[in-house]
Amino acid sequence: MKTFYQRWVVGRPAVLLFLMALLAGLALLQLPKLRLDASSDSLLLQGDPDLERWREVSETYDSNEFLILTWEPPGPLLGEQSLSGLSDMVAVLEGIPGVLSVTSVLDVPLLESPPLGLTDLANADAMPTLRDPKVDRSLALKELTTSPLYRNLLVSETGDLTAVQVMLEADEEAETLLAEREALRRQREAGALDATESQRLMTVSTAYDVASARVSEQRDRLVADVRDVAEQFRHQANIFVGGVPMIAADMIAFVRADLVTFGSAIVLMMSLVLWLIFRDWRWVLAPVASCTVTALLMLGLLAVLDWRMTVISSNFVAVLLIITLSLSIHLVVRYRELEHTQADLKRNERALAAAKLMLVPCLYTALTTMVAFTSLVVAGIQPVIDFGWMMTTGIVVGFLVSFTLVPALMALLPPGAPVLPASQDVSFTRHLSRVVEQRGGLVIGVSLLLAIATAVGVSRLQVENRFIDYFKESTEIYQGMELLDAKLGGTIPLDIVLLPPSDDDDSSDDPVSAAASEPVAEASQAEDEFSDAAFGGDAFLDDDPFANDIAFSDEQSAAPSYWFGLAGRRLIDDVHAIVDARPESGKVLSLSTTFEVVDGLYGDTLGSIEMALIQNSLPADVSSVLIEPYFDPESDQTRITVRAMETSESLRRDAFLKQLRAEILEATGIEEKRLQFTGLLVLYNNVLQSLFSSQIMTLGAVFVAIGLMFWVLFRSLSLALLALAPNLLAAGLVLGMMGLAGIPLDIMTITIAAIVVGIGVDDCIHYIHRFRDEFAEDRDYHAAMHRSHGSIGRAMFYTTVTIVVGFSMLTLSNFTPSLYFGVLTVVAMVAAVAGALLLLPKLILITRPLGTEA
Repeated sequence: MKTFYQRWVVGRPAVLLFLMALLAGLALLQLPKLRLDASSDSLLLQGDPDLERWREVSETYDSNEFLILTWEPPGPLLGEQSLSGLSDMVAVLEGIPGVLSVTSVLDVPLLESPPLGLTDLANADAMPTLRDPKVDRSLALKELTTSPLYRNLLVSETGDLTAVQVMLEADEEAETLLAEREALRRQREAGALDATESQRLMTVSTAYDVASARVSEQRDRLVADVRDVAEQFRHQANIFVGGVPMIAADMIAFVRADLVTFGSAIVLMMSLVLWLIFRDWRWVLAPVASCTVTALLMLGLLAVLDWRMTVISSNFVAVLLIITLSLSIHLVVRYRELEHTQADLKRNERALAAAKLMLVPCLYTALTTMVAFTSLVVAGIQPVIDFGWMMTTGIVVGFLVSFTLVPALMALLPPGAPVLPASQDVSFTRHLSRVVEQRGGLVIGVSLLLAIATAVGVSRLQVENRFIDYFKESTEIYQGMELLDAKLGGTIPLDIVLLPPSDDDDSSDDPVSAAASEPVAEASQAEDEFSDAAFGGDAFLDDDPFANDIAFSDEQSAAPSYWFGLAGRRLIDDVHAIVDARPESGKVLSLSTTFEVVDGLYGDTLGSIEMALIQNSLPADVSSVLIEPYFDPESDQTRITVRAMETSESLRRDAFLKQLRAEILEATGIEEKRLQFTGLLVLYNNVLQSLFSSQIMTLGAVFVAIGLMFWVLFRSLSLALLALAPNLLAAGLVLGMMGLAGIPLDIMTITIAAIVVGIGVDDCIHYIHRFRDEFAEDRDYHAAMHRSHGSIGRAMFYTTVTIVVGFSMLTLSNFTPSLYFGVLTVVAMVAAVAGALLLLPKLILITRPLGTEA
């Protein structure tokens, strides 16, 4: 190392700076290729069986992604002016590239305006809609606000607001590649993948990544186009845009804005604080240049490798600034000490000496921090895994840049003002050393109280979040989601799939089937009596509205589905009612809704014959609304769709899903295998639960690994254990504060545990390493502590102050996860430095792990 530094770093600093500037310039040119990814695939748990089931259900029921626009005119909703403007907006939306269809109140079939009989329904060539000038709009408004199909889904119950659904086209190439990739992955997991297929898997995965990037860009443009259309018509009505694609687009937009705006603000604030601390432009330039070059090199590397950042992994830039700044400030403070103690050395020799003295502790801080962040790679969520690997790679880059760029600048820049001698130093860390010496009992007492508060807070941690909480109340997306939940049935979808009884099932074991079998027989017998005894012969068939006009086609001549019999309907009705009764449930739709609507047209509760007939005999445009979204004839399964109330304060996804499943199974008595939950609500809950088990529970293993590294570094088990204590308290304190403050653990905040550990171990390593050196001079624990606080303690304190001030800028973000990240990072830095400068030295003074004093 000495030869390298002498020849290239401190010997030829201008050459090294030129090469570093060249690399940074090349990285800067690659930044336009950098991608941010917020696709649903990137935020889901890979290998999750519910993910595969969700894809199957989406394909079965043609559930494409969609956007929702609200339309709230100042006048009557179905007035001429409102409908004319709505019609114009729908026409423009239909012309946007990538839009598959647009569903609005203008085009849905009206069944009760005026009420239709079953014969009218069966014989109608086309159903009346609001586009028909003959439709009575007062009756239409009554139907739209009272129909179980449209109320609080298409039109608000108050009749002043309607929704427009914009269905997005699926990318066939991307879906084909995804299906092939998942099939090959399943083969790999089963151990049935040969060399050719393994190569094919790599090819398909790469092709899918390219297609996914294209789809993400198209979705972003489409969301922007839809918003532009909304802006064009906003003078005619109050319009908000919602939907999962828009949530993803807005999250990316906020992250991109925060990267640019707050990244620049953080660097500027750190530069200001460094100037106030050192009052020397050299020690502003060196750390800031090191941080900037490291960030540019890493971003350029991500762009070249097409390694996409997400809303989670984008935080790596900010964390990398912390770690690189810490390394740079430690080098600067050590160099300034040498300016005082070895003033006769040349600048390049002093830079070499500073790098040599700080190499071992900085190397170990880098290694232990990498261990903390590699704990993230055990998660099954790709963005979290990427965050772990990005941080691991970034720490290597930051270490190399800090130990080359900063010493080169030290050797090249002219000398500044003389450094204050250590004997005259009155820094804040000197006061902390006196607190440890004179108020050590208070330090221990406060630490114990904090440990108790931490335990209470951690016990209150919730693995939960609401997407709406990611945004401030003043943002459009917050207001739109709130309006959708309040008046249009909720936001996040949940699908409940019911499977029919298998052929070998004993119906007596199924309480629903058993209860319904007798009414079916009774109904059949009653119908026979009704036709033969009362009217004679075929009298019933003569009067039956279905008899002459409706007949099963050849391909539909099979027996009616279980779900269109009395037993099936009773089960669907029961499950529908259970789901609808939950306060977290918004709009619930199923075949139960269909039966309720047709009951109203029939004038009575449908019998088994009527239900069997409507399975196949409704007109296509009616069937597409009443039957197809909830029933698949091929698999003979039925679906209940729910929109969860994202704004509900009582929404706890995991508890809601478990309680709902248990309630359905207990109330209906069906077999568990016949009940399946899927949808984004289930998938996101799986992500949260997996994060908790894979991250929080693996922190223990991380601390064991770091403890072993401490043991190797310090060659003392007692010192290793002492170094772990402040880290455990700091990590627990941040998590405990989250629990006490009600900040949930989710995909954004889960990484804070690794960040706290990564930051905390740095301070403890630096302090103990310097304390050992100081203790070796006179074997006086108290004197060594005071000198350590006055030297390495200042570097730790300067780093903390600089980062705290810089990252406080994130509290101004409109994106709540960025705000939380800023606040929790500040708390983590303060907790880490307080533990290293107060608790750790007091424990050293109590246990005296380095032996007796001289």
